[in-house]
Order: sequence, then structure tokens, then C-alpha cells
Amino acid sequence: MSRDVLGAIQENMHTFSKGQKKIAGYILESYDKAAFMTASRLGQRVGVSESTVVRFASELGYDGYPDMQRCLQKMIRNRLTTVQRIEVTNDRLGDQDLLSMVLQSDIEKIRMTLEELDRESFNRAVDAIVSARKIYIIGVRSSASVASFLHFYFNLIFDNVALVSANTASEIFESLLRVGEGDVVIGVSFPRYSSRTVQAMSFARDRGADTIAITDSEASPLALISSCSLMARSDMVSFVDSLVAPLSLVNALLVAVSRRKNDELARTFRALEDIWDEYGVYEKVQDV
Repeated sequence: MSRDVLGAIQENMHTFSKGQKKIAGYILESYDKAAFMTASRLGQRVGVSESTVVRFASELGYDGYPDMQRCLQKMIRNRLTTVQRIEVTNDRLGDQDLLSMVLQSDIEKIRMTLEELDRESFNRAVDAIVSARKIYIIGVRSSASVASFLHFYFNLIFDNVALVSANTASEIFESLLRVGEGDVVIGVSFPRYSSRTVQAMSFARDRGADTIAITDSEASPLALISSCSLMARSDMVSFVDSLVAPLSLVNALLVAVSRRKNDELARTFRALEDIWDEYGVYEKVQDV
């Protein structure tokens, strides 16, 4: 179900029992926190049983509480301010072991990404990249690290790669001035989605370029304007964006592309190894 959870709650408020109205009231007032609570924790917060919370979700038409929770998370993820992120994280963590929770969450995001990734879209992205006239990569704020990582390795594989400068809106369009048919533009963006990246992808699409989105869901504004979307689960840890799964996806993309360009890549690295040795770029490790 993709409808707005808050709208569904308000529409059905008159049909709820006393306990369900407590749940509804809390979600309407604190949906940013409720979205990341288990059914048990939400029940404890409002003073009802876990089974009451589960029935509440079912009566709204969801396939159980996890389904309602996912819809609520998807709806609000891009609305949260940084302050709200910190508050939500503090509420989620409680007295739990922070290190274990964060690492386990990252492991879970990689697992979910692997299960949900569209293999056909992945293969189409590889085909488009390998045959592109020119490849443009854009990512701003925390996504800039993913874009920069992708650019570093693509630059070793191809001689037609550009990392789009996106400090200002004008720089984006200046960097993409000659984009057109036969080109590929890869946009990286996760909640909160960057309007500059969306603008760049729209500009490229309007000029006939293939657009590849690396983002978190089909509801992402980047996915809606892309010819090919690669979805990787992301999460927020306080004000920090967890980009473990997106980086893992990018690693897979790099390996797939490099295998298609295997002979050329081997020649490139043979030449680089000679240069590195001649100029002492890397320190040699002495045997102990």
C-alpha cells in the first residue's frame, strides 16, 4: 500500500477503539519517532499491547505492522531535519550497544540491497556505461564521497569520465553544457535528496542522455526521472548518512564494468606499474 499513512489514520479515526486512538494520536503527533519503533515499543509508549498495535495496522489495510512501518518510513525519510534525525536516533538506541547496533544495521542494509536489487537494471547500467560516448558523475553533500569513489576508478578504466562540479547550480549546467545523446549521466542521491542532483539529471535527460540513478527507492525523485535505477538501502545514524550498502553496490558496478574492459584495463595498469616503480610512488615493504 502506497497511500499516505497519516491520511489513512485521519480518515479512519472515527472507527478506532480507545486503544487504537492512542496509537493513532501518537503517530500523528510524533510520526518521525513512531516510524522507527517496533510494535512492542510503540505499544509500551502509548500504553497498549503489542497485539493491539499489530491489529491497528491490519485494520488500516496494511499487511501487518512491518508493512505500515515501511510505508511510514518511506513517507517521512526525506522530511526529517538534522535535529529530528538526532532525536529519532537517540530514541532508537536507548541503552543498546551502539557499536553492535550500527554495524548490524549496515549488515542488514547490504542484505536487503542484495535481495531487492533489479539484476536487469544493473546489467542495463553496465551496458550503457561501457558503450557511453562520455560518462558524467554527480553527487553532492554526503553522496559526493560515493560519486568521487566511482569517478576515481572509472577514470582508470575510461578516458571519457567527468566528475560534475556542483558547488552551485550554475556550475552544474556549465559542466553538463555539451551533454547529449550517447552520453551517460550517473546521479547519486539519498535522503535528504539534493535538488541540485535532481536538476542535473533532468537537464541531462531532456538532452537525450541516458540517466542512471544510484538511490534508495522507487519513490526517490532521482528514480522518477532516470532511465535506469540502481537501488541501495541507506539509513540514518544520528546526523550521519550510512552509505555502506551504496558503496557495496558501486563496488559491484566497478567490478562488472572492469570485466567488460579487461584487456584495456590490464594495459593501463601495466603502464601505471612501470611509472610507479620508476618514480617511487609507493614504498616497498621490507620482509621481516
